[in-house]
This record gives sequence, C-alpha cells and structure tokens, in this order.
Amino acid sequence: MSAGAALGAAFRDLYRQSWRFFLLNAALSAFVVPLLIAGLWVPVLWLLLLGAGPLAAALMHCAVVAAATSDLRLRDAAIGLRLHWKRGLFLGALLAAGSLLAVFAVSFYAGRGALVFAVLGVYLALMFAVFQLLLWPLAVLEFGLPIRQVANDAGRALYRRPLQTALLALALVAVNAAGIAAAVMPFLTLTIAYSFLAAARFVLPPASGSEA
Repeated sequence: MSAGAALGAAFRDLYRQSWRFFLLNAALSAFVVPLLIAGLWVPVLWLLLLGAGPLAAALMHCAVVAAATSDLRLRDAAIGLRLHWKRGLFLGALLAAGSLLAVFAVSFYAGRGALVFAVLGVYLALMFAVFQLLLWPLAVLEFGLPIRQVANDAGRALYRRPLQTALLALALVAVNAAGIAAAVMPFLTLTIAYSFLAAARFVLPPASGSEA
C-alpha cells in the first residue's frame, strides 16, 4: 500500500474505532508524559520510560488488528500486551539507545567542527527513525519469528520502498506536529494512534484480513 493510501485507510480505521484508540492513545500518554516531566528534576526516572515499549507494542497490536480485520475490542490491548511485552521492551530499549547515540554523535562532531560527520549523524538518525515505522508493525505481524529476522525484513522493506516510507514518515511528523500545536491534546489522545494505524496499513500484506 502506498503512503497516501495508508494515510487514508488509517483515517478510516481511526474513525471507526475512535473511542477505543482515544483511550489507548491517552493511556500511553498518561504513562509517558508524567515521567518525561518528572525526569527533568530526577533524571533517573527516565529509565522507567522503557516501560512504554510494551504499551506501544500493545497499541501497535491493536492497530494491526483494526487494519487487518476492521474490528477491535479493548481486550485486544491486553492480548497484545501479553503477546508482545518482551518484544516491546526490547524495541523500546533499542529506540532509546539509538536516540541517545544519535544525540551524542551529532553533538560530539558538531562541537568539534566536524560538520560532515555531524550531518552524516543526522542522516543516520533520520533513517533509524524511518526504520521504526516498518520495524514495529512487522514485529507484531511476525511475532513468531526471531527479532533479527524481523529487522532484516524491515530493512528489505525499506530498501524496496525508500521514497514511500520517507513520505509516510514526513506526513506523520506533520500530523503529530499539528496535534502538538493544537493545544497538545490531539497528540496525547489521537495522533499517536493514527501514526500506528498508518504504519500498520503501510506494511500490512495485501492478503485477506484473516490471513494478516
């Protein structure tokens, strides 16, 4: 599915399941936002943000279920958490480590005037972020496979459709930025879930919902 088609399909999924995704998005935000704020005074609390990984995996599970079957129940979130909490914890730790490494590398080279390496660091960080759009839904869709094979599949998917994946990423950045600009509440309650739905639609195989 193209980036534009995925965005449109995700909007329809969100419309059909709006109150469920409202609750799921709000639950994830209710966990993450207080820790982000409290960590400004007690940085060690930011380690607890790793717990957002399993919650994000459960939300992605719900996005995949909604996209594949056009049906979703709140208990699917509990099922997703039970199935994917370990994988979500690993992917959350990977995302955190990659983000910290990118910030350190860019600031290190920029501070020493090595602008070429700083720009390269920014490029690699952006590619890592775009890679997450494919990795997370595939981690749910292919939960029976080793995470290394899932990562390889995500890498091949990115290699096959780099432009479409980049366009989807840019569109979702714009959507979430608009959600933050609109008094933050849309971001905390809807746009994150919409991003997960769009990513799920983008990688979902063109098979029947039952097969997916």
